[in-house]
Amino acid sequence: MSWTPHATVAVIIEQKGLFLMVEEIDNGQHVFNQPAGHVEEGETFEQAAIRETLEETGLNVALTDLVGLYTCEGSNGVTYHRLCYVASILSEEPNYQLDDDIVRTLWMSREELIAQFDQIRSPLVLACIDDYLDNRRFPVNFVRNI
Repeated sequence: MSWTPHATVAVIIEQKGLFLMVEEIDNGQHVFNQPAGHVEEGETFEQAAIRETLEETGLNVALTDLVGLYTCEGSNGVTYHRLCYVASILSEEPNYQLDDDIVRTLWMSREELIAQFDQIRSPLVLACIDDYLDNRRFPVNFVRNI
């Protein structure tokens, strides 16, 4: 049997204490997540983070920091390795066709996320936000692409 972890990325965009979140459908349920997704073949983590943010929010972003690397085993038995970045908004693509599973984007405080804890896609969402709020930051070039 071959074990294959899933490489994923997530992006934190914060403005005035609110975090940009996506409401998406996962296994028929509405859940909240950061803009996030899988790294595609031939893509760097940074490229994946920028692409996923555009595909899920219609926003072009610049990555400013790396919050951390997270490992989590999902309820489906899959191990996910997530790099979480901080980004700033460069521009918006107002007519961009968002991914099919995205219901909407919204700004939420940490408290609002806690109040809807059952709808958070995974424990990684709050772990990333909490580390961000604790000022955990690494330079984006901490991850070397060789």
